[in-house]
Amino acid sequence: MAFTKQHKSEMLAGYEQSISKSQLVLVVEYSKMRQQNIDDLRLKMRDAGAKLMIIKNTLMDLALTRAGLKKPAPLAGNVIFIFGAGDVAALAKTLTDAIQKSEVFKLKYGYLDGALVSAAQVKALADLPPLPVVRAQLLGTFNGVASKLVRTLAEPGRRAAAVLQAHVDKQKEVAPVAA
Repeated sequence: MAFTKQHKSEMLAGYEQSISKSQLVLVVEYSKMRQQNIDDLRLKMRDAGAKLMIIKNTLMDLALTRAGLKKPAPLAGNVIFIFGAGDVAALAKTLTDAIQKSEVFKLKYGYLDGALVSAAQVKALADLPPLPVVRAQLLGTFNGVASKLVRTLAEPGRRAAAVLQAHVDKQKEVAPVAA
């Protein structure tokens, strides 16, 4: 299907917008793919908050260049593009799990906040804990520090109260004996 120049310009603008809105852009190579394979991967990516697109290499090459992203090599072969934002570690994990279960897909490289990342770096990103777990760990750390600070600040007052209570108890003991 041939596209007019105006239609290609509109498509290119859409791809540039997808790149700019995405924290993570992944380039995945595929071979011997059936429609069921792409549908399964597309569903998994959608559940992870990402969008999977099959884009003509020349158009995506141009969109990446216009977005100011470096390419290790010109796009060639059968590739799909995954655009995602939000919990990029969960997205990377979902993709690497899907790739391990399939012989159809192979991660080539990606872009994380505009920086070129290799397939190994994306796999390392996938090994990170999910965002809610990291938040819980961070809050636990803050909570521990805050609790220690409160105990430290309260300790002198607690000691002073204990000394006063001991003095009152001593006075009560001395008072009945003196009477």
